[in-house]
Amino acid sequence: MISTLNPAQGPAVGGNQVIISGVGLLGATAVRFGTNSAIYAVVSNSSIRAIAPPGVGQTSVRVTSPTGTSNGLTYTYVPAPVLSGLVPGQGPTSGGNQVVLTGTGFTGAGAVRFGAASAVFTVNSDTQITAIAPPGSGSVPVTVTTPGGTSNGLTYTYVPAPVLSGLVPGQGPTSGGNQVVLTGTGFTGAGAVRFGAASAVFTVNSDTQITAIAPPGSGSVPVTVTTPGGTSNGLTYTYVPAPVLSGLVPGQGPTSGGNQVVLTGTGFTGAGAVRFGAASAVFTVNSDTQITATAPPGSGSVPVTVTTPGGTSNSVTYTYTTTPAPTLTDLDPHFGPISGGNTVTIFGTNLTGTTAVHFDAQAASNIVVVGDNQITVTAPAGTNTVVVTVTTPGGTSNAGIGNPYYTYVPQPALTSLIPDTGPATGGTNVTINGTALTYTDQVFFGATPAVFAAISDTIVLATSPPGVGSVPVTIHSPGGTSNSLTYTYE
Repeated sequence: MISTLNPAQGPAVGGNQVIISGVGLLGATAVRFGTNSAIYAVVSNSSIRAIAPPGVGQTSVRVTSPTGTSNGLTYTYVPAPVLSGLVPGQGPTSGGNQVVLTGTGFTGAGAVRFGAASAVFTVNSDTQITAIAPPGSGSVPVTVTTPGGTSNGLTYTYVPAPVLSGLVPGQGPTSGGNQVVLTGTGFTGAGAVRFGAASAVFTVNSDTQITAIAPPGSGSVPVTVTTPGGTSNGLTYTYVPAPVLSGLVPGQGPTSGGNQVVLTGTGFTGAGAVRFGAASAVFTVNSDTQITATAPPGSGSVPVTVTTPGGTSNSVTYTYTTTPAPTLTDLDPHFGPISGGNTVTIFGTNLTGTTAVHFDAQAASNIVVVGDNQITVTAPAGTNTVVVTVTTPGGTSNAGIGNPYYTYVPQPALTSLIPDTGPATGGTNVTINGTALTYTDQVFFGATPAVFAAISDTIVLATSPPGVGSVPVTIHSPGGTSNSLTYTYE
């Protein structure tokens, strides 16, 4: 008599070991699975080890001994599983992605393998299994093992994660819409490009290049590429606010162009273009809030705009006029202190409407238009000899005309008097030593002016006037009044 079969099922090809348990098995002379004889070994009076022969469906297992044939127990032949599909058929080398296996004969599955590596899985039905891919590399066969045996293998490919190495450009407007070229490796099959959390429209040009359209955003965000191999490292993309243009000085100029226009606003850093209407201007970005541009030729009123990686600014109107450009003929004085602050009269033509006066690059203040031929200004601080220019709606004066040169004179400094004494009647020749003496215009012994001659920048020869006691000797020039040295009348 037999009581159990373990296992009670197996593959149609047979070959698996079945333990038959019962009583009175020592004298067994045959073990049959249906009509098919099995190879067997009697282990004890209660146990036989048999190798299942090939078969199909359900069959009865019986043991024959000299005393007769036992009762029969059912053994089921299970068809081997058949694997027909994997979705997806590829994934990252780190594993962890969900793969859906489709086919037949999955009931009772005991293993799913990716190559030699076992996967965690769930049998959803006889025709579907959901597995978690283990880590791996290259292409490997995926198989399912059930009591019916091991299925055919379908190829699953491990794909390295993409690597992002470059973004061009690395910045753009907050409104998005600009084209960004991504370079790196492993881009084939890319399913997503993200700027921060925002998805971008993109085209995979090759395994090493993607062209993406930046979505709207703000601040600095990581750009990543996602493929079946995973998500790449992130590279920073910066959203730049559009520039804002708030002013132009001057707001008008000659149709011939060429005059300097100062643009003020915000967001000028990285500016790539300044346009007067459709015409591009030569320009210098002085700071994030200031640009100096040279107006191109034009006519009428045109919008001036600034373009940066953040986009194109609002426009401010610039008007081309036919007013003649100013000319300068002379200055009075041509000299002044390096600290500035003195009044300079400028002579010329077409000075009406003056909007700016510059001593080289420095702006003068307190501009007063006396008439079309004369203005007065307060000189700014400066050094050396500079060109004075006047700007009107007709343009900026040309340094090649007239005498528009102004020299900054350092304050004179005295170091010694030789001699420093003399008779009360005066008439003594005194050598005054010091620095910045070239432009000396007055020499005083106390409050009394003296006759003098400026010999060089370091020597002035003076004739002492009559006087009494000890008096301070000073020199005056366009640079100011010197320190004093004592001269004693004997």
